[in-house]
Amino acid sequence: MAEQLRTRILAHALAPGSWIDEQSLTAELGISRTPLREALKVLASEGLVTMKLRRGAYVTEVSARDLAEVYHLLALLESDAAAVVAQSATPAQLAELELLHRDLESQVTDRDRFFAANERFHLRLLEIADNRWRNQLVADLRKVMKLNRHHSLFKQGRLEASLKEHRRIMAALKARDGVRVQQLMQHHFAQGRLAASPD
Repeated sequence: MAEQLRTRILAHALAPGSWIDEQSLTAELGISRTPLREALKVLASEGLVTMKLRRGAYVTEVSARDLAEVYHLLALLESDAAAVVAQSATPAQLAELELLHRDLESQVTDRDRFFAANERFHLRLLEIADNRWRNQLVADLRKVMKLNRHHSLFKQGRLEASLKEHRRIMAALKARDGVRVQQLMQHHFAQGRLAASPD
């Protein structure tokens, strides 16, 4: 149940700020209110849903401050992971990241595919860094980031800029330069944050 709702929220079928009509959803899905409420609690713990006293559940709206804080934390967590990967990844793991990067290069004309390939690269980097607590935090932060209506990759020219940043990140990983790749990943998220901010 939580997965179904999460999918709708991240696809913006349930828009940020919208009230979640429990009665309508239970009728549509053919379930009782109990599993729906349990699912809403799970989504609230992930930051995707906001529970308001005596008013029910709402899809979380991401403020400019929320977005800045999420990008700041992602920059810290993912840049640290990149430094770990530069120093400890096996040649096979670096080759795997190179393949994911090549896939990213090939998707630059399709925004949705580029977004998916970009996420695959970042998530695999985190898996290789192998810190389950960091991965859990990043997974929750990325869900909140996806609520933003002004996603960074939707801005004109951002895909191409993001790709250039990825090329430099990949080069630093292959050079096993942990300090450099940490700086590049922080810059990558700083640029993403700027592009994600509403005009």
